[in-house]
Amino acid sequence: MSNENAKSQMRKGMLEYCVLLLLHREAAYASDILTQLKDAELLVVEGTLYPLLTRLKNDGLLNYEWRESTQGPPRKYYSLTDLGVKALKALDEAWNGLTHTVELLKSNITDAKFLIV
Repeated sequence: MSNENAKSQMRKGMLEYCVLLLLHREAAYASDILTQLKDAELLVVEGTLYPLLTRLKNDGLLNYEWRESTQGPPRKYYSLTDLGVKALKALDEAWNGLTHTVELLKSNITDAKFLIV
C-alpha cells in the first residue's frame, strides 16, 4: 500500500467522526462543513461529503432544516439528533482507544530511524 493510499484510507475512516464533531458544536450548511474541514487540513470534496450526510441522515444521526439565505436560495442546515450524539460519543471512545494504542506502540519503538517525529 502506498503512503498516499494509506493516508487516504485513514482520512475516509475518520471523516464521519470529524463531521459529527463539527455538527456537535452547531448546525451547519454543507459548504460550511467543507470549509471547516479544510481549515482543519482535512481536504474533502463535495462528492464525498454529500453522500456521507445523506447516509447519516438516513441512519437517524442527523436532522436538517431549511434556512433562508441572504446569498441565494434557502440552505439545508444539518444538526445532530440524540442518536447522533450517542454515535459521536461511541466514536469518541473508539478514537481515544485507537490513539492510546498507537501511542503505546510508538513508545515501544527502539530503532530511532523508524520514530515518527
